[in-house]
Amino acid sequence: MPSFGAHLSINRGLHNAITAAVALRCDTLQIFTKNASHWNANPLTQDDIAQFRRAASASSLAHLTVHDSYLINLASPDDSLYAKSVAAFVDEMERAEALGISYLVTHPGAHTGSGEEAGLVRVIAGYEEVHARCAGFNVRVLIETTAGQGTALGHRFEHLATILQRATCADRMDVCLDTCHVFAAGYALAAESDYAATFQQFDELIGLARLKLFHVNDSAKPFGSRVDRHASIGLGEIGAEVFRRLVTDPRFTDRPMILETPKKDDDGNGMDAVNLALLRSFATDNVARAG
Repeated sequence: MPSFGAHLSINRGLHNAITAAVALRCDTLQIFTKNASHWNANPLTQDDIAQFRRAASASSLAHLTVHDSYLINLASPDDSLYAKSVAAFVDEMERAEALGISYLVTHPGAHTGSGEEAGLVRVIAGYEEVHARCAGFNVRVLIETTAGQGTALGHRFEHLATILQRATCADRMDVCLDTCHVFAAGYALAAESDYAATFQQFDELIGLARLKLFHVNDSAKPFGSRVDRHASIGLGEIGAEVFRRLVTDPRFTDRPMILETPKKDDDGNGMDAVNLALLRSFATDNVARAG
């Protein structure tokens, strides 16, 4: 069975995200280490780090994951924003490394009009500079597939393949696949044949061995819309059966799968427990049938 988890709040302290994950019976979790909409953040204190590491060690959680700031854009042609983004990503790396994080998930960025090739050249240089400044770090960067809003890179598997083929730091990087994003980007999943074709294309261009983590999100927007709006499992345009197929796919039973779905329904009821229970039921039903 895959490891299931959710992106959880750090509002009451980093270590309290671990407590919340344990209460939800998660196997893994994802957090921000700072406000994702701000450039600046207070440095992590030794107490912050110690409390988080203690809580993590006392739990059975694995594959602890951080998502970087949404402001970072390593594909930007603007020299000032690019330099600011490199510095911010180095900070994200340092924070994740201090906390003992396994994976740091990042979007490749947006070319903002310079063109896909120029954007890819820029982001590759950015990743190389960041990794050079973070030599010896254990945290692994995962480039996330994107929905392709605006000029965002990462909505084609070819973009990620290009980065991983050209970057000198590619041995320290892999991929996070977001189900909502690939669906919105135009990769079909609903029919079994389409699901198979999408992952075959991923395997041919990138390699399934490089797919280290899933963000499991239904899509509030239609197929191919290139609009990034997450929905609860089975309540969006993708549909529950795709997630049943995914969590029982024998190729992915060792991969962590993390929810980034809406936290509450229209009535204000918490949804993480509901979505996690649904994913677990898909996986356990398959085990029961196999038995």
